[in-house]
Amino acid sequence: MKKLLIANRGEIARRIIRTAHAMNIATVAVYSDADAASPYVREAGQSVALGAADTRPYLDSDRIIAAAKRTGADAIHPGYGFLSENADFAKAVRKAGLVFVGPPEAAMRVMALKDSAKAAMKKAGVPITPGYQGNDQSLVRLQRAADGVGFPLLIKAVAGGGGKGMRAVHDAAEFQDALMAAQREGQTSFGNASVMLEKLIQRPRHVEVQVFADRHGNVVHLFERDCSLQRRHQKVIEEAPAPGLSDRLRHILGIAAVTAATAIAYEGAGTVEFILDLDNVDAEGDPAFYFMEMNTRLQVEHPVTECITGQDLVEWQLRVARGEMLPANQESLTVTGHAMEARLYAEDAEGGFLPSTGTLSRLEFGSGPFSSFGGAAAGGVRIDTGVETGSAIGLDYDPMIAKVIAWGPDRATAIDRLVGALDGTIVEGLKSNRAFLARLADHPAFRAGEVDTGFIARHAGSLSPAAIVPDAALLLAALAVALPDAAPDPQAPVFARSGFRLNLPEERSIRLWNGAHLHALTLRPANGRWRIAGIDSFAEFGATRRGNAIHVDAGGKSLSGIVVGGAAGVEVRLAGQSYRLATRAPKKGHVAGASDGRISAPMPGRVLAVDVAPGQAVAAGDRLLVLEAMKMEHRIVALAAGTVSAVHIATGDQVADGMLLVEIGA
Repeated sequence: MKKLLIANRGEIARRIIRTAHAMNIATVAVYSDADAASPYVREAGQSVALGAADTRPYLDSDRIIAAAKRTGADAIHPGYGFLSENADFAKAVRKAGLVFVGPPEAAMRVMALKDSAKAAMKKAGVPITPGYQGNDQSLVRLQRAADGVGFPLLIKAVAGGGGKGMRAVHDAAEFQDALMAAQREGQTSFGNASVMLEKLIQRPRHVEVQVFADRHGNVVHLFERDCSLQRRHQKVIEEAPAPGLSDRLRHILGIAAVTAATAIAYEGAGTVEFILDLDNVDAEGDPAFYFMEMNTRLQVEHPVTECITGQDLVEWQLRVARGEMLPANQESLTVTGHAMEARLYAEDAEGGFLPSTGTLSRLEFGSGPFSSFGGAAAGGVRIDTGVETGSAIGLDYDPMIAKVIAWGPDRATAIDRLVGALDGTIVEGLKSNRAFLARLADHPAFRAGEVDTGFIARHAGSLSPAAIVPDAALLLAALAVALPDAAPDPQAPVFARSGFRLNLPEERSIRLWNGAHLHALTLRPANGRWRIAGIDSFAEFGATRRGNAIHVDAGGKSLSGIVVGGAAGVEVRLAGQSYRLATRAPKKGHVAGASDGRISAPMPGRVLAVDVAPGQAVAAGDRLLVLEAMKMEHRIVALAAGTVSAVHIATGDQVADGMLLVEIGA
């Protein structure tokens, strides 16, 4: 393998390029017009344009293989997503005389559909969830099967992934609507409307095992990851190792995963995913587990495994593809410390997690853009990203900004570092889920390891932005406003080279608004330290500042936080929470969050269903319509009770961002 074409984009393309160059393998990037200015394009040794984004070039096998031949590449790495689990693509690559960095087509075909995968695992003796995986997809047969499985149950698209084509059904009355939605999404996303039914595990954990195999018959696992923190079946934070599992259960899961890979003559990197039933435990106290699916590729969350093992999994992939034996055997693989990954997305977490588009006018992370694979060597934080300041994020592709990865010698330290990295990250130009991720990682129940797939829904209230601003946040905001981080005058005394000057005016008044509530504060120097009026819990204190980080020492009580300034206020990031404080008074008569009953499109998309008509009464939270965007269905709901006065769209309509959809009167 001398030259590798990466049939992917963004952060995973950069990730593969990095390892390939370290192994002295030349690289070729392919890109759509939308990605022409992306960092991975310039970092590759060569690049090939594939055409307009709306022609779906990353899914065009012929164009990609032609690009490989034209540039002299002798191998193709598919990354994840797109063609990475497409057996026909793997076959075409090999037929063209190129190396496909991935498993044999036969193994991919077995695992491509959830029903055939479960049949293979059942035969191999790996536990599977009770349910229906039959070929008869008629409504009558599926209804009968649902009654046999019992409610609640889960409908899954057999070709699904990433939570697409999946619906939970809690009673028979919901079944038909949920079935049709799952079939629609399966057909739209994967070209396959077939579904399977499973018993719904009420309190599940999602635990997966990283496996690797070579063509010489060697199969190992690189331990497990917990991916239970999910929203709408999509992973939000992953960690390794999984917290709270017994050594016995870890061992059994590892054996089951190796058995699964061996049963299908696997090669390369794969992930065997299991569901743990926390309501069904054995005499040893371990929960029952069931095979869920196998991803026949590298996973998005592979960095946490790299951090705890010190192994470069992309290097393993390339070595196996060259015909080499695995770089390590099971006995030599060990776990060191704990690692976590948070998926930083361009989405409006406070507005229903809808995608956010725009240009990143400023993007800074709590640590450098890249670090080594071992956690200890990485200094605790690693950032994998495919964008930079000036990059545009649109609706053509996944809106991921970065993966923020933290390692620590123990789980508590890994959480501290993850929260710190998220607090130190600045995203401007569009909305992101940064603050939500920080609150999630710092949540007391998550810190205690009380994780399952219902965690986010169960703790929704406490994961919302804080309504009350604590004194500590007010103090940090006041310091940021009154004492900006300017370069210090070399003639003026400063505190710890922080930019805080002692020759400031004797007194500085600061006015901060939390909504309509005014906080009037006064800051003054006192005996080489500071005093503040308007905050009772702090008296005299010292302060230092470096960049956005402010540290306060108040008589033995220390306080550290991040403060990011804006045009009309500041955002204080403290212990995972974010507090926005305005430096200007709110406009009279304006009430934040008030709605005039005009429901507009939060993004461009296609109307899949309209549920209301003029004259219809609705309550807050009632579904008005379903909008498809980013290959996902988004429920648009009423923000307040009222009567529908106008409906401006119909099923099948294409709508633009901000287009008026429905009007609701009092």
